[in-house]
Amino acid sequence: MNLRKVICRERFFTALAAVTISILAGHTTILAQSVKVGRTVGGSGFHIPSYVAIDKGLFKAEGLDASFIAATAGVLVRATIAKEIEFTPIPGGGSEAMLKGAPLVFFVGESLISQWTLTTTPDIKRVEDLRGKTLGLGRPGSADYSEIVITLGKHFKMQPGKDYRVISFTGEPDRIAALIQGSIQGGVLSFPHAARAEKEGMKILMRTGDYIPRLGGTFLTHRDFIKEKRDVVKRFTRGIIKAEDYIRNNKKGTMEVIEKYFEVKDAKVVESIYNQVYDKYSPEMPPDLIQDLFESRTTPELGWPQGKPLPDLNQFVDRSIVNEVLKEMGRKPGSK
Repeated sequence: MNLRKVICRERFFTALAAVTISILAGHTTILAQSVKVGRTVGGSGFHIPSYVAIDKGLFKAEGLDASFIAATAGVLVRATIAKEIEFTPIPGGGSEAMLKGAPLVFFVGESLISQWTLTTTPDIKRVEDLRGKTLGLGRPGSADYSEIVITLGKHFKMQPGKDYRVISFTGEPDRIAALIQGSIQGGVLSFPHAARAEKEGMKILMRTGDYIPRLGGTFLTHRDFIKEKRDVVKRFTRGIIKAEDYIRNNKKGTMEVIEKYFEVKDAKVVESIYNQVYDKYSPEMPPDLIQDLFESRTTPELGWPQGKPLPDLNQFVDRSIVNEVLKEMGRKPGSK
């Protein structure tokens, strides 16, 4: 075989290899499942695993082309009911919707504790000092609004409109600004935003987790999506589990994500946020916390008829997916 034929042959196989790689790359893109993931405006400490899963490529490694949709909690729940968003981490509003007949189901957990705080101006010394004052909350029906109204009503005998005034804010950064300006005397902030407010001289007066056991950021989806795309739900679940592992084991990488989503440049504040949340995540959904979650939504303040019993809560939770994924990862699902 002369040199010219050798060169032509090598060029042919090189071109063939390039075409093959191009086809395979295109095929991979085609196979990637596009999914929309809900997140609240301004970021939330409950949702850090999903931030990590997207930013650190953990969903991508599972063949998911995931993108965020940022909106208020109520909008996210309604969009999931309408099948406009596949995965939404809103347990408070989601459980309320389920109790009203919405075809939604919880399938993987994020936070195991409440991360909401009542953060105030420094002159407020006790919760009772907030009588007659103005508080900045989310919109009625959102988790932060419901939790603080329930906590203040049940444990301090304080009712909105009667004992304190309420201004609704879409995002937590707006509440921090209002605290600094003095237009409100207290605001409901998640751990990361409360750490920022402390940096500005504000005071964490109360943590709702001391009064209300809570699942935070638990993901829900439409029942039809689990039936039709169970493998996609499993891949999403695996991505969340890997993200929760990443948070525990990779401080530097997680702090990069926190800095981005909470727009915090102060390294000490970022580290403070990380130290408060890094070991607070789990994919499991313990029955006792599910019970507490639904019971917290069945109060007169939220319109639940007094004395009306809860339905069977197992219908609202599908643990089979997270259990399957944990077993496939060589782990034993929790006894709960």
